[in-house]
Amino acid sequence: MGKDGGKRAARKSELRARYHGKPGPVLLRREMIAFVPACGLALLWVGPEAMVLIGLTALLVGWMTRPLPVPLETDEEGCDPATGLPPPNAAISEMAASLQDARARNRPTGCLILGLDAPEQALRRLPARDFDLLLRRIGERLQGQLRGGDVVTRWEGARFAVLLRPTPRLGLEGMIQLCGRLQEAVSEPYSIAAQTEQITMHIGFHLVGRSDASPAHREDAATLAKAEAHAHAEAEAALSRAETAAERAMRSGPGAIRSSRSNKIVMKEPGPHPLSASVREALEDEHIKAFFLPQISTDTGDIVGFQAIPRWLHAQRGILTESEILPAIEAAGLGARFSEVMLYAAFGALRDISRDGSDFGPASLPFLHGQMGDPRLAERLAWEFDRFEIAPNRLRLIVPQAMVARLDDPVCCRTLHEIKRLGCLIELAGFGSGPVSAETIHRLGPQRLRIHRSLTAQIDHNTERQRLTAAIVSMAEGLGLKTLAEGVPGIAEHAMLCQLGCSAVQGPAIAAPMPISEFLDWAERHRTKLAATPQIGRR
Repeated sequence: MGKDGGKRAARKSELRARYHGKPGPVLLRREMIAFVPACGLALLWVGPEAMVLIGLTALLVGWMTRPLPVPLETDEEGCDPATGLPPPNAAISEMAASLQDARARNRPTGCLILGLDAPEQALRRLPARDFDLLLRRIGERLQGQLRGGDVVTRWEGARFAVLLRPTPRLGLEGMIQLCGRLQEAVSEPYSIAAQTEQITMHIGFHLVGRSDASPAHREDAATLAKAEAHAHAEAEAALSRAETAAERAMRSGPGAIRSSRSNKIVMKEPGPHPLSASVREALEDEHIKAFFLPQISTDTGDIVGFQAIPRWLHAQRGILTESEILPAIEAAGLGARFSEVMLYAAFGALRDISRDGSDFGPASLPFLHGQMGDPRLAERLAWEFDRFEIAPNRLRLIVPQAMVARLDDPVCCRTLHEIKRLGCLIELAGFGSGPVSAETIHRLGPQRLRIHRSLTAQIDHNTERQRLTAAIVSMAEGLGLKTLAEGVPGIAEHAMLCQLGCSAVQGPAIAAPMPISEFLDWAERHRTKLAATPQIGRR
């Protein structure tokens, strides 16, 4: 397929070069100018008969040298008529050949599915013929970023498939860098029909490692036909996984990159939600806002941090909490946009606090499922830190226990490693509500454990919960970690947690979530109250 594509491209180039600059009517072409003085001289020297003869000769020469149209590629030649690329069924054949080569040479390979973000908007701006020309230009740019043996084909809809030849140094980092290069290449403006078009693309990729490409089924394939059929099935499975990753990338937002899921991880797809239809409009109209919940030290009473919590000012249902908002966000596939809104609000609060000359510790933000699979999350966070002039250690990312299982995914593990290397802090949430191994804590590397609200409720008179909380606090101290008790309901629970050695508390006993303006006023009153409180050893 690669050789045939090269021959077709060379043939097109030869035809265009041969007939370039020769369009238009026969009598108005440049080659016919030389016959004009010849006809005039023939009329003066010989007569009308000679002029007619020379004129007929000119017409015959012009017809014999007329420009021939460059033939379009058709389905019989095996190419997509819009892009000039091989059709989708060729992607399966190319991937099967790549897998067979990878198995024979024990080298990794991979495939990518790239799709336009919001192609319907480009179709509204461009006629169908110009949209096909845009797809052709995108395919040319993709080919320009790949090696000689790599293949670009058309995929279903406004998508492309990239099939990589086996290489000894292909890994997760290399795939992510390749995705970045391809996105950068296709994002340059296009001049289509006297107007400028600029697009972004989402990418899903599947990496076939050395162990996956090992000759596991070679003995079972007794004949060459069986071996080819097996490779064909493997190719379909690989492209299907890449397409699934592309679907998740499309739901995550423009320019997202997602990897295929690990074989050991089976994630449940979000189902329909009664609020998923209106949550997008609520996000854009700023009906979903960030409220802030203070965190108090049990040793000094000072504010040692705060958590950004979403609140939805719903017209019919009133104020909705995070337990109602987050499922709607996940069902609508707006995790990236929601995280952007909450991150912007948290950074704005940190900037306002710094301008006030205060320091209330880092801001805690929930870590959503879609974020952990985003390989470019650390890059975007670094850009936001520079834009707001905030140090990375002023942000704590809360990792719920439900996401701990995703640490087996190499993309998720790499994203978490890059965030920690950037300087962000990590919190493990829901501690005490489920089993967490010491190996998980070691791999996650949190700076603080969040004790679940199910343990803090009625802890003042529940001895079993007191023993469990004391064991958690003792283990955290042995590991050099801080602890935070969530959802502390009253003063009695607050006092018991102080006795058990918990580092910090948050919840109704301290304050309810509030907007940033009210949070700053509350913090000022809290500091005044602390300054007026009598202390031992102080006059």
